Amino acid sequence: MTASVILGALSFGTRIDEPASFDLLDQFTDLGGRWIDTANNYAFWIDPSGLGGQSETVIGHWLDQRPGARERVRISTKSGYEPLTPGGPKEGLSGTAIRSAVDQSLRRLSTDHIDLFWTHAEDRSVPLAETVAALGELVVAGTLGELGASNHPAWRVERARALAAAQGVPGYTAIQLRYSYLQPRPDVPLPDAGHRLAYPETLDYVASTPDLRLWAYNTLLNGSYGRTDRPLATAYDHPGVPNRLAALDAVATESGATRNQVVLAWLLAQEIAPIVGVTAPAQLTEAMNAQQLKLTPEQLERLTAAA
Repeated sequence: MTASVILGALSFGTRIDEPASFDLLDQFTDLGGRWIDTANNYAFWIDPSGLGGQSETVIGHWLDQRPGARERVRISTKSGYEPLTPGGPKEGLSGTAIRSAVDQSLRRLSTDHIDLFWTHAEDRSVPLAETVAALGELVVAGTLGELGASNHPAWRVERARALAAAQGVPGYTAIQLRYSYLQPRPDVPLPDAGHRLAYPETLDYVASTPDLRLWAYNTLLNGSYGRTDRPLATAYDHPGVPNRLAALDAVATESGATRNQVVLAWLLAQEIAPIVGVTAPAQLTEAMNAQQLKLTPEQLERLTAAA
């Protein structure tokens, strides 16, 4: 499967109102976009209710008002991190919680199936075999298409896949983690709670597993590649960053592209699917045009080697 730019819908229905969200969804599909990524808890920390579901609801309304749109797009959503009550504990990944979350997501999304369903974060209070069984059951029933693990360590993904094989049910075929061209210092905490990074061993694991692929979020570092008002987080203050930025700027100049486009093209060349969260049409156009940027092997090597 060839990697492509994925539209991140985290802000739909909260920071981005419904009409503006509809415009971005229309533009994305007009430009050939296929995958839309959301979650059942987007965005509880923004909405006055203290609960999520706003993003899924907007997407569902858009699908209702665009006949034939469901056949043109694929929906990716997640469960496990939605608060049960405002400020309360998260729903988790028990069999009961997963089935309830899927039912609610289907209703909000106004669809009868979810193409790729992610467990959003680990829940070690529940036996992994129970989570695996519930997910597999829903795939066998046709309610879910594929399964993914977001913000899970690689060893837990592999253990879950082994359990699924032992149970005779479908298992994870995708991993979603934070990853970009610039790499943070591992000893400095990121400002974004709950984010889990992809490391070289993660990339090696995915590359060595034919039926497993990687989706990357926060690929453009909250706009830090192209906006002076979005400085890099403290974790990116280390000697390797200036060298990588110099290589990035050189390739961007050679290619007649922006920094953001080179970053996305670098990811796509590695078959890593970048999720982009945009708020304006120009940002979406820039991101989608990155799919036409084909970096040369020498440029890719120069970008990767810079540190």
